[in-house]
Amino acid sequence: SPSDDTMGQLLRDSVAFLSEREDVDPARLGLTGFCAGGRYTMLFLPQIDEFAAGVAWYGFPYRGDTIPADLIDQLDAPMLMIHGTADQPSPIGEIYDYANALTEAGKTFELKVYYGEPHGFMLDGGQLRQDEVAQDAFEEMVRFFQRKLG
Repeated sequence: SPSDDTMGQLLRDSVAFLSEREDVDPARLGLTGFCAGGRYTMLFLPQIDEFAAGVAWYGFPYRGDTIPADLIDQLDAPMLMIHGTADQPSPIGEIYDYANALTEAGKTFELKVYYGEPHGFMLDGGQLRQDEVAQDAFEEMVRFFQRKLG
């Protein structure tokens, strides 16, 4: 659980490292994360311009030292949020509130909601789920990045 400042620096260092590689197109960098990583996606997608798109898995738009929802006005990159309706740590109502705020601000986003799925639904007993829901959610992320990052 690094601080927001530490995580921001780690992401900026990662962008710099990737941008130096010949096998990476720095204009096509995406950001994704699960749980706290979903929050970091919501938080840093508006702050780090090198990220051209982001996918936030069951994130927390209204929590942390810096509240991701407070940065909506800075968000220029498209974002996909993937969430379950039975998520107790990050209630779906907060995600709908965040989506409404994004809409009011004219931001580009997509929201994929899975009925009855809890927080962390991609894992089962520490293993990646292989069922229809998990496969669909993963493919949603891949298709989003393919569309937005070319």
